[in-house]
Amino acid sequence: MMKKTLIYSTLLAFFICALTGSLLVGAVSVSPSDVWALLAQYFGLIENPETFSLNQYVITDLRLPRIATAILVGSGLAAAGVCTQGLFRNPLADPSLIGVSSGSALGAIFIIVLGPSLYINLGLISERGENNTANIQAIALPLFAFAGGLLATIVAFKIASYKGRTDTALLLLAGVAINAVCGAGIGLLSYLSDDNQLRDLTFWNLGSVSKSDWSQIMLASLIILPSSFVLFTFRRALNCFLLGESVASHIGYNVTFIKRSIIALTSLIVGTAVAMSGVIGFVGLVVPHMMRMLLGANHEQLLPSSIIFGASLLMFADIFTRIIVAPAELPIGLIMSMIGGPFFLGLLIKQRRSMSL
Repeated sequence: MMKKTLIYSTLLAFFICALTGSLLVGAVSVSPSDVWALLAQYFGLIENPETFSLNQYVITDLRLPRIATAILVGSGLAAAGVCTQGLFRNPLADPSLIGVSSGSALGAIFIIVLGPSLYINLGLISERGENNTANIQAIALPLFAFAGGLLATIVAFKIASYKGRTDTALLLLAGVAINAVCGAGIGLLSYLSDDNQLRDLTFWNLGSVSKSDWSQIMLASLIILPSSFVLFTFRRALNCFLLGESVASHIGYNVTFIKRSIIALTSLIVGTAVAMSGVIGFVGLVVPHMMRMLLGANHEQLLPSSIIFGASLLMFADIFTRIIVAPAELPIGLIMSMIGGPFFLGLLIKQRRSMSL
């Protein structure tokens, strides 16, 4: 009990440090007194002084939205990763296995490359309506990204389902095929894109938490937060799934309903996260495994701890992207790949050694 209390206290401290660092660190320095003055102004304790006008913009319009995005995306991907690994009884499983991430990426890249000509053909804009193109693109990109992830999930389900049952192995094989098809589509669209589109495409495909506004954050929160809560209600069922689907069925769980619900909810979370911030890999793999090493495989502990650590990890990664090449910034997907790639290789080496014993 003392160990769990210490771990949770450390996680909360890690979260608070990440949140504080995200507010204060960046190309523009913001002091704690600036943040306090902004809060005092917000609650009407002081009037709006001119000296805080720039910092007010930096905090409210730049940093708070990206903090909210990092928290939503990091916690959502971590929760999806925990449930995917528990459902497939494989600590190396990842939510992107069934193709939802690549489907979302294909949908977004489709609208980046072909969107302007599509809008003109549909009569939504004139040939010189650059401003209208940007406005429509801001709405269409997350919608197409979400639709692509949803379509990939539906196709995988249709292939793997037969007579009311969903075969897990067939679902994973369908995900491999969908990832390959989507990868080919992304490559073709990249070839067709011009220089400006290729730059936007590359930056988006590597992930960023800097492009979301409050309207997108509110919409994403209405999807990610309830979906994560529903996943948490399956925590005891996931514990039974670790013993096998037949054991869970004998205990009284509706195995087919739970499998479909978990896969649908994780796909919804991942699709929304990709639509919001682009492709950010390895969060759903690294975070659950680290928490499993600390707290064990009990999903009642694993889910909340992974949610906290996922949000904290993505905030710290975002801080790193801002300072390493300041005043420019690296895509956050690169940072997570730098963390997750070696970690994943370490897991594979560890698994190979355990098999040879």
